[in-house]
Amino acid sequence: MIWVGLIVIVMAVLAVIVFASLFFVNAGYGLFVSKSWGRTIPNKLAWCLMEMPVFVAMFLLWFLAPDSHRTWTALLFLLFFELHYFQRSFIFPFLMKGKNRMPLSIMSMGVFFNLLNALMQAGWLFYVSPEGMYGNSWLFKPQFIVGTLLFFAGMYINIDSDRRIRALRKPGDTNHYMPTGGMFEYVSSANYFGELLEWVGFALLTWSWSGLVFALWTFANLAPRANSIYKRYAELFGEAFTRKKLKRMIPFVY
Repeated sequence: MIWVGLIVIVMAVLAVIVFASLFFVNAGYGLFVSKSWGRTIPNKLAWCLMEMPVFVAMFLLWFLAPDSHRTWTALLFLLFFELHYFQRSFIFPFLMKGKNRMPLSIMSMGVFFNLLNALMQAGWLFYVSPEGMYGNSWLFKPQFIVGTLLFFAGMYINIDSDRRIRALRKPGDTNHYMPTGGMFEYVSSANYFGELLEWVGFALLTWSWSGLVFALWTFANLAPRANSIYKRYAELFGEAFTRKKLKRMIPFVY
């Protein structure tokens, strides 16, 4: 199963490249949607099609895994992972307001990354991790307990922050508003902070290189975008935004 190690290495290198690149190029969706990224499809459909493959792939890879690796602990790992992507695939898209669109190119890159990530996570957790590593005793280890608390705290922050963003607009409204409340009192991209916290928690509770690289990818992908959003908010809202002296993504740090 050398391929798992190769995916981990390739993903880590790509994360660094993506991190540097996204400080110069804004991914053309959401606040930065742009026709220069090519043909677009409705946002709701795009999010569903982008996130659903990883939900399905992770389940299939667990289902096909050797019995020796399908422990109760591994099943919990699967359920945590799938809980996030069930929300992102089948709930989050249908809560969206407005008629925004996403470029097919962005969606396709998202699908490709998600499938690679499923191979990376499942490859380690369900195939190549040392036999017996994730036995029942793992559930009582400090890293599992702390990581689980961080994972669900991050999920709550992410979902709550998305809810606050949606509540800013009434039906038919296309104006931009400054999100407030919750973690938006500390950072301008609270939803990104929540997602990062989730995957830092997952890396900790699985104590794996695959989890760590995914957390690194999450930061590499979202931190530059959080910086762009911070700058855009400063342009849109001026002193009303800048006087709050918020961080971009990580409270008190960045």
